Amino acid sequence: MSETAEKSGIWSERQQRAEAWFQELRDEICAAFERLEDELTPPQQHADKPAGRFDYKTWNRTDESTDKGGDTDGTGTPGGGGRMGLMHGRVFEKVGVNTSTVYGTFSPEFAKQIPGAAENPQFWASGISLVAHMQSPLVPAVHMNTRHIVTTKSWFGGGADLNPMYPVEADTDDFHTALRRACDAHDPAYYEKFKAWCDDYFMIKHRGEARGVGGIFYDYLEDDWEADFAFTQDVGRAFLEIYPQLVRRHLQEPWTEEHRQHQLFRRGRYVEFNLIYDRGTTFGLKTGGNVEAILMSLPPLAAWP
Repeated sequence: MSETAEKSGIWSERQQRAEAWFQELRDEICAAFERLEDELTPPQQHADKPAGRFDYKTWNRTDESTDKGGDTDGTGTPGGGGRMGLMHGRVFEKVGVNTSTVYGTFSPEFAKQIPGAAENPQFWASGISLVAHMQSPLVPAVHMNTRHIVTTKSWFGGGADLNPMYPVEADTDDFHTALRRACDAHDPAYYEKFKAWCDDYFMIKHRGEARGVGGIFYDYLEDDWEADFAFTQDVGRAFLEIYPQLVRRHLQEPWTEEHRQHQLFRRGRYVEFNLIYDRGTTFGLKTGGNVEAILMSLPPLAAWP
């Protein structure tokens, strides 16, 4: 049963299925990440500390203003909420795995930017969002999110991208191979299309450089709900399969203070992208989302030269 089952009467069976999947994926990812925390051994840095565990916090959307989204069912009930999972551990310096389901009314200005909202500004959105910043500069940071949005239209979007401090060709190849397999199982044109979209989207334009080594990014999949939902599920499964493998490869590698300083500078680039260009950040803030959850993607420490 979904965590917001009390609202199931006003949501379609498809919306409930999507919401339940995002929550299931969150639980599987969090369990996998906690297992990684258990695997670190001496003499690696931080191995003498307790293994990290996720701390969960549930939040509810209570602001009913039209700018931040009112109710969609006419009941006067505030529009949804979510569950944040945050862990500060010895492998993961900071990792957030959040799910949310929100509904309401877009502001007139923002409605013009969202497909199907100019005709009717009411919306429903559910998804999972994950960002991992690692203790070791040799273990790649990562981002993944998938979502389902309903206005007068209905679509899926999301993706995953790898953000190593020190790119390793084998890691990049394996990450992309996993995502390619997920794409090819549904449409042989998906991978190249969504890879190119990712490369374009995660460009730090004011610096003229990529945020990381890419992955896939997709949006507005609305041709066949069942097929698009199945693809979105496979993107989540591909991430869950490949990323823990990459972490394990570098988990025990020793690193230096020089590595650490380079990591902090690269994190600065991550901050710049998320605060200036990221559409998910904008969407969350424009729809009255939980600010702590929206800004979960920011690293605990960063630096600029």
